[in-house]
Amino acid sequence: MSKGQQTRAVILSEALRAASVEGFQGISIGMLADRLKMSKSGLFAHFGSKEELEKALLDESAKRFMARVWEPARQAPRGRPRIEAMFHGWLDWSLHNDDLPGGCLFVTLAAEYDDRPGPVRDHLAELQTRWQGMMIRSAQIAIQEGHFRADLDPKQFAYELQGIFLTLNYYRRLLRDGSAVRRAELAFTGLLTRSAATH
Repeated sequence: MSKGQQTRAVILSEALRAASVEGFQGISIGMLADRLKMSKSGLFAHFGSKEELEKALLDESAKRFMARVWEPARQAPRGRPRIEAMFHGWLDWSLHNDDLPGGCLFVTLAAEYDDRPGPVRDHLAELQTRWQGMMIRSAQIAIQEGHFRADLDPKQFAYELQGIFLTLNYYRRLLRDGSAVRRAELAFTGLLTRSAATH
């Protein structure tokens, strides 16, 4: 990478760590400049505005998520094995992610931006809609492979799978429930059992 690209990467990494804890409302160009020992103008030159920084953070988080969760899962056989690999990768992303000490950025921002119209909310919703589409498609492939029953609603499957991770975040981070991970795994097992084809 060029020096400019390296600096941009450092800025994004620090901003991701801060945003995962404090949300986008809690970060600013000035705060990041102080943490990184940069001038505000130097940092501003990489993004142009706080809104552009926020959209870049969403893209960077999505890129890291796909590299850590989706790409490894794609190496698994199509259908149920791939969904299981995706679940375990997603769980690992949620539990063991030093880059995001406050947890998944998308979960943090969902509550912050759900009722705040504008380009950042639109971009967040677009990225999440794409992820939903990938989960739906994965369920459709599992039906085609004969792993899931033919009458399964793939959208409902994706809805419930997303719900497991949102609930995990709530119980683990807010309520400090030590059984949250085990319950998430039980919920996923139950979802697979309800979805399975009968032979």
